[in-house]
Order: sequence, then C-alpha cells, then structure tokens
Amino acid sequence: MTRMRTQTIPALDPHADIVELTAAIVDIESVSGNERALADAVEAALREYAPHLEVLRDGDTVIARTHRGLDRRVLLAGHLDTVPLAGNLPSTRRLRDGREELVGRGTCDMKGGVAVLLKLAVEADAAPVDLTWIFYDHEEVAAADNALTRIAAERPELLEADFAILGEPTSAGVEGGCKGTMKLEVTARGIAAHSARDWVGDNAIHRLAPVLERLAGYQARRAVIDGLEYRECLNVVGISGGIAGNVIPDAATALLNYRFAPDTSIEQAEAHVREVLAGLDLEIVVTDAAGGALPGLDDDAARSFLAALGQDVPLAAKQGWTDVARFSALGTPAVNFGPGDPLLAHTDDEHVPLADLEAALAGLRRFLTP
Repeated sequence: MTRMRTQTIPALDPHADIVELTAAIVDIESVSGNERALADAVEAALREYAPHLEVLRDGDTVIARTHRGLDRRVLLAGHLDTVPLAGNLPSTRRLRDGREELVGRGTCDMKGGVAVLLKLAVEADAAPVDLTWIFYDHEEVAAADNALTRIAAERPELLEADFAILGEPTSAGVEGGCKGTMKLEVTARGIAAHSARDWVGDNAIHRLAPVLERLAGYQARRAVIDGLEYRECLNVVGISGGIAGNVIPDAATALLNYRFAPDTSIEQAEAHVREVLAGLDLEIVVTDAAGGALPGLDDDAARSFLAALGQDVPLAAKQGWTDVARFSALGTPAVNFGPGDPLLAHTDDEHVPLADLEAALAGLRRFLTP
C-alpha cells in the first residue's frame, strides 16, 4: 500500500498586524512558476476568515467576490509571484536612518500590496461597492504566461468592473496608467570571411554602429497626459553576433526596447522606431509588444478613490508597464497603488518601509469604508 504524502498549507492570519502579515506572505517563497503554496495559503485564509466572499480558484490564481447587487464594482488585484531569490529570504526587519523596514524578496514587488489586499478582503464586508479581489500568478514572466491573459481569454466575466486598483509599489502614492512596451530585433547582414583577409568580407557587427550612434543621440519624447508626464525611452538592451575569433561575422542583431507613452498605439510605436532607423540596411522584427494605459483619473470611481486618500497623496505617471493596461484594454479605468518604492523592485536589497504598509492600508480602508 502506498501512503499518500500530504502538504501542509502555510497559515495566514488576515487579522494579524499588517507588518506581521506581510512577513508571513514574503516568507512563503513564490518565484514565478512556484506560486502554488502561497495561492493555497491565500485561498485557505479567504475561505476561513471571509464568509461574505465567493472564493474561486483558477490554476494558481485566487479570486474572491461579493454579490450584493450594488451599482458599482471595484476590482483590486495583486500578483503572488516574485523574481528569483538573491539570498534575501526569510524576511528581516531593520532600522535604517530612523526608518523601520521589512527586507526580503517580494516585500516591495508586491507582497506588501498582497498583504494589504488580503487584510482588506476580510475586513471590507460592508463596502459601498461590490468588490472583486484577484491574487494571480506568473506576472514576472512572459505576458502569454500571465494568469490575467488566460482569465481574460477564458473567463472575462471575472475581470468585469467599473474601476480597478493594482497593488503595484508606488510608495503609497497613486500612479496613473502606464507606458507601453515593445521589443524589437534589429539585424544587420554582412559577408563572412577570414579575419586575416577582412577586405573580402563585410562585418555585420560594424554595420550596427549607425544604430548605436542614432540611439545614443536619441532625444526621447515627454508626453503630458491629464497632467501626468510620461517619459519615453528607446534603448539597445542587448547585442549578439559573431562566429569565431578568426571569422568576420555575417550577421549581428541588436535587441531594442521601446517604452512609449499611453497615447501611442503599438502600430504608431513600431512606425516611430522604423522612422528613427530609416535609411539603414537592417531587418527589423517586433518580437513582443504591449500597449499602455491612459491615466483614467477623470472617472467617478477614480475621483472617489483620490478623495478618500486625501489631497496630500502623491500623484504621478507610472513609468513602467503594469497590468493596469489589461484593465484599460477592457474599458476599465485602473490605477497603481501600493506600498514600496518601485525603484527597489527586483533588487537584492528589496525592502518596504513599515510606514508605507500602514499608509496603503489606511488609504484603501478609507475608500472601502461606508
């Protein structure tokens, strides 16, 4: 007889102090592709502590909803996965420059936000709007693997809402919309030859020199949309080529990444890159692209959210790409709001100020309190 092995689900207590809850979530390792233990823990906590919610499981994504028949629905989402570890688990607490911080992988991106959302999912049983909470997997990898891609295609009704809040790190301020992103392979062709007789060949790597020159001198656009400034970026982020140490290369490729303002479509973004490189003998192929999201701050729900946070809350443009773009594509205004400095995401010294956790929790609590 074979004895079945059982796996103990880590316990999360949403009634715990927000710092303790964040540490408990951080200490459940969930590098992309390994989110199951954390998804199990989140699901178990919601089923035990939030009887007012309908709890659903889709792969390693946990979805919880109210059905009170209210006029509006607000969706709050946070991803469970992190980038690979860098010797920064388990989490630790420290005092630095008079500021208390929680240190460890995911504290900033974005388990601090997940902790805030989980705590409020249990608390907000009388919110003035219907609520959907989504704790999803595979955000830190290819867009095709992102759980929201699957859910949007297979169960789009689960993403329906009038307004969405994504718990990405924003230092407990509001970051509106996000920039689009595009990756392109730019290939130059040459003629292979012995490097001792280079005059009979044509060096493809050298043919990339004009690409580097143009982008080194490139003046990026700054777009102001609804009072928020989005700074575009166009860079070479990788170069490949070469056959051997004694061979003139016949092909070389530069990988470009273009981050463009949300008032620019994917088609316009590609056309712009081709215009920048016009006149050069190159093969240009778009390998990945995702549009941005407009701020959406003029929506009634967004205004109510900003009012609940107060006049002193920082307001800025999201300079990266986030999943608010997915909600924007569905016609749902969305903002980024969560604890932690986005510049610390993915760093070895990733951490979140305890004050950010408290501020994000207090702000969302005010928004969800009748």
